[in-house]
Amino acid sequence: MAISQQIKTQMEKASWIRRMFTQGKELKKLHGADQVFDFTLGNPVFEPPDEFKQRLAEVAQDPTPGQHRYMANVGFPTVRESIARYVSTHQGVDVTADHVIMTTGAASALNVVLKAVLDPGDEVIVLAPYFVEYLFYVSNHQGDCRIVETDEGFNLDLDAIRAALGPRTKALILNSPNNPTGVVYPAETLERLAAILKEHRRDTGRSVYVISDEPYRRLVYDGVTVPPVLGIFSDGIFCTSHAKDLSIPGERIGYIALGPACDSLTELTNACAFTIRVLGFVNAPAVMQRTVASLQEASVDVEKYRSLRDLFYDGITGAGYECVRPQGAFYLFPRTPIADDVAFVQALMEHRVLTVPGSGFGRPGYFRLAYCVTSDTIERAIPAFRQTFQEMNGKA
Repeated sequence: MAISQQIKTQMEKASWIRRMFTQGKELKKLHGADQVFDFTLGNPVFEPPDEFKQRLAEVAQDPTPGQHRYMANVGFPTVRESIARYVSTHQGVDVTADHVIMTTGAASALNVVLKAVLDPGDEVIVLAPYFVEYLFYVSNHQGDCRIVETDEGFNLDLDAIRAALGPRTKALILNSPNNPTGVVYPAETLERLAAILKEHRRDTGRSVYVISDEPYRRLVYDGVTVPPVLGIFSDGIFCTSHAKDLSIPGERIGYIALGPACDSLTELTNACAFTIRVLGFVNAPAVMQRTVASLQEASVDVEKYRSLRDLFYDGITGAGYECVRPQGAFYLFPRTPIADDVAFVQALMEHRVLTVPGSGFGRPGYFRLAYCVTSDTIERAIPAFRQTFQEMNGKA
């Protein structure tokens, strides 16, 4: 066989998101892009804020020699200092530049951390529904996933997490605001989880790193705030990107911030500096590092996303679907009116509506809608959602 059997298997199980996106391209060729309603990919429709464009122009025109050369693998010192100040303010702990690593997006950040901490056979707790790439990231570094279900409201099931902890548990991945549900885990729940992990460390002598993937942190609504993971978890690791908050997913820029109380902090920092190189990322893009350094408080207009959320949520629930109201990110995760979510998604495609089945996120019986689209797209799609619900509801 020419390719890895492991990769062959993973490709067969590969992300439904990309699969549906590809099918959507074919439908658009057939019917025209304006006649296909594509809610598959979290690809922001809004342009970056003006501050980003202004700062990018300034960086590009900077005549100082050496602006595009290699730097330390972890990033420019001045950029990391700026990030550290921002993280310290919003996480309530003293993070220094020494514990910030600039990365090529959140995917890079997660892979760098997992490569740094996992030995073959170590376990990583992944909460369902989950972003499917987590499973592949853990596998990349010879770890094993322990899937733990969240409750009916997609909040943490602490008893289930406690039961999943074992002698090989090395990490737990949090994603809040969550993709695909939009749920934000409350501080009280996270504090109870932190107590469970401390108890586990006391009983086993093994730390469990809490790797918090937070690219949607600034996209929250209705006065909701995202709790500070570094302030709650002694072994917290903060991973993020600016793909969503600055609407620049194609620029691939993010960072890791290691909590100051992390077990083996110096060793962990050095390991991440090493793995970012050997994984082939080498360093985050120089221009993007300098551009985002001064934009840590900048963001796209979150009110626009809140308006789209309300429009879509009201339209979907008004058509009969059950759905937990998202508190952040830009996804809805409604229940399908029939048990077979894949069949339901295929039925929506007959009406030129593209969505992603919940099975792709580890939660069958649901489907995901990305509302980082125009309001017109949502409004024109609602009748198709209503009609498909009525057609399929009798088959439940």
